[in-house]
This record gives sequence, C-alpha cells and structure tokens, in this order.
Amino acid sequence: MPVPAIPAFPDNTPTHPLLVIDYELLKNGDTMEIGRLWDAATKLGFWYLKNHGADELVAGMFDLGAETIALPLEERMKFEQGDDGQSFGYKAAGVNAVDASGEPDTVEFLNVAKDDALAWPKQARRAYPRTANARMESTVGPFVRKSLEINNCLLEIFNEKLGLPLGSLMERHKMEEFSGSETRITRNAPTMNTTKQVIGSHTDFGSLSFLHNRLGGLQVLVPGSDSWQYVKPIPGHAICNVGDALAIFSGGILRSNLHRVLPPPGSQAGLERWSLVYFTRPGNSVVLRALVEDSPLIAEAVAKTPEKNYETGATALEWFTRRIKYQRINNRKGPETWMASRGTERVEA
Repeated sequence: MPVPAIPAFPDNTPTHPLLVIDYELLKNGDTMEIGRLWDAATKLGFWYLKNHGADELVAGMFDLGAETIALPLEERMKFEQGDDGQSFGYKAAGVNAVDASGEPDTVEFLNVAKDDALAWPKQARRAYPRTANARMESTVGPFVRKSLEINNCLLEIFNEKLGLPLGSLMERHKMEEFSGSETRITRNAPTMNTTKQVIGSHTDFGSLSFLHNRLGGLQVLVPGSDSWQYVKPIPGHAICNVGDALAIFSGGILRSNLHRVLPPPGSQAGLERWSLVYFTRPGNSVVLRALVEDSPLIAEAVAKTPEKNYETGATALEWFTRRIKYQRINNRKGPETWMASRGTERVEA
C-alpha cells in the first residue's frame, strides 16, 4: 500500500529540535557521530535516526495495522491483553487511563512479542489475530530483527561510553530469554479535539524505543521546565529514545524523558493517526539497579544524586507488569492506581 498523501506538519506549531543521528556512521564506528548520539541520549533522551534501512518494513507493518483494525471488533477482542499486566495482544480504545483522574485513552493497538516473532511458526507467549499470523514471517519477524539490530548497536555504544565491561548491557538483553520486548502498531481515531491526551504523560518501560510516525502528535517535556513541545515527524527518520531500564542501569546518566501523545495539530487535525514502535526491554529476570560495581562513571553519577533511588528491588518483569497493570481502568481504585503505574518520573529517595 503506498504511503497516503498527508498535509505537512504546521510551520507555526512550536517544536523541540532533535539531533539527527546517522545509523550508517554509528555502525562504522564514527567517533563524532557516536559523540552526538551520547549528547542526545544524556540531555533529552530523544533523537532522530536516519539511514536505518527499515522504511520498507515499516510500510508493511502499517499495512498489518490497517488489516487488523479492519477485523470485526469481536474478533480482535479474542486477543485482548486483559487486566493482569500482560502487554502482548490487542488493546481496545478506552481501557487505559491517561492521567490520575482516570480519563480513558482513545487509542487501540496491537502488540506482538519479540519472543513470538522470533519463534514463529511456534507460539512462545500467546496467539494473535489472523492478520498478524499471515504477516509474521514476511513482515513482523523481519521488522523485529531489524529493530533488534539497530537497538543492539546502540546498546553496545552506550555500554562502551558508560565504561562497562564488554557485553554488560547485552547480557541483560539476551535474545534467548523471555522479555517484554515487543512491536506495537497504534491507531488513534480522527478527532478535531487537538488538546485531549491520546496517551498520557509517561516514560517508556524498557531500554530503547524505535518509533515511526507519519503525523504529528508526539510531545516531549523540555527538561528543567513545564513546557511541552511537539516532535516534528520527518519522512525516513525514526524517533528513538531512552527508557527506564537504561536510565536506571546508568544511574541517571542516560535520560528517560517524559513524553505524551496528542491528536495531530494544525492542518493535520482530524486525520486518523498511526504509529509504529519497537521496544527493547531487558530479560524478565534482570534486576533493575544502577551498575555501580561495574563502572566508575555510573558510581560517580549515583554518588552525586543521593536523593534518587536506583535500587528498585524489582526485576524487569515486575517493573513492566506493574506499569501495564495499573494503567488499566478495570484495575483503578483512585489516583493511587495511576501513581502505581509510573516509572522513573516518580523516583523516590
């Protein structure tokens, strides 16, 4: 399916500039580009990534999303996530909260586990709609493998920059261990209400996110202020960011920044909005704690921020399950439920 013609992102809408990082240069070990990546990951925690080579796979994944949403709702709901903290599967619109008041979200999405995509045709974690099964070998598996290649390259760069022993971060993201790693295709229905949150303010659950948007809507909270600014989508450029796990492993050196999603602004308002992301997350058994024993740089960072707690006492599975579970409105008891779903934006001393 060809990429649909869409109005340009509005020029008069304030945006936050992101560094554009060249993946080909990173792969070739270019020291200046690696330095620019480090700058982006430690200051805002977001950057554009070009020359990633995933555009054709991304188009196929968007087609899969459209095919899945075209299924009868009754059929989609047979693969619903449920309320027990399971992320994989289909999520209907309105079942998650976007804030402490319990305001329901407006997005629906399909999550496919990395473990299922790589195990196909065997089932590792759960079953999926027939549209996903039909594209698992041709589309989903290749996109997951490409995303892993890219995010693993970034992990190895961060491993070296943090002064960690060779392979320390990859050891915590073993391919063979079950994890919360997954790809997600998200749809938000057309709306002219451009101020209503589609996805509430949050940090990402895992280590790295590899995101593809065709329309505006993503906003970042500018560090040190209360200002939300849009991130402009650029064709052929992914938007990448650091998540909770890497922020914790690094003792806060790598930044897991707050972000949220609103409907598209300006001339893009009223259009159906799709996004695609691959989330790299640590293995389920990995304990989320700062790697102070393995890196003097991390030990120094933790010592300088005694008010922050990088000893979570939680495994990646426990951290991930808690955050998924308490976003669900069916689990809501009050504002405390929303707070229980929070990540590194609620670090307590």
